[in-house]
Amino acid sequence: MKKHKLIIAVTGASGAIYAKVLFDKLKTLNNQIENVGVIMSDNAKYVWRTELNNNGYENYPFTFYDKMDFEAPFASGSAKYNNMIICPCSMGTMGRVASGISNDLTTRAADVILKERRKLILVARETPYSLIHINNMKTITEAGGIICPATPSFYSKPQNFEELTATVIDRVLDLSGFTFDKYSWGENNK
Repeated sequence: MKKHKLIIAVTGASGAIYAKVLFDKLKTLNNQIENVGVIMSDNAKYVWRTELNNNGYENYPFTFYDKMDFEAPFASGSAKYNNMIICPCSMGTMGRVASGISNDLTTRAADVILKERRKLILVARETPYSLIHINNMKTITEAGGIICPATPSFYSKPQNFEELTATVIDRVLDLSGFTFDKYSWGENNK
């Protein structure tokens, strides 16, 4: 099995729990991972501390890159990272990605993933959407990206916030090509 080289970008949108659950699940999938590179904006760190009351992002076994580190391997297509997940994805980040503005490592990496025709997944976290947001989602979708809104499902009867969040993260990891046990409609509801 080919192992994943994965970029995770965490932006300052509300929903730090989505990034936390993604990090936790990736730790359990380490046998399917070659490398995980993480970029967190300053606002993402602030939102994590505000919403989760800790600096837990510092304790994960991934390689963290400064938001302006254009020498990070995935700033170039030659490093062959196969997936990028922006989770949660602010509308500002989405707008810059849709416009091709590579003014930091997150937007540069997204630009690289799209130009190399690899998988870019944006976990959009905003409500309601404006027409500008919707048009940016359309542009990214037409360029090959996947918009996976942070919209949880309830089929699996989640019992707490982390289980509810996992209904989105499991979908994201499935879209990314990971193999793991998860709730599947029609298989787990009998």
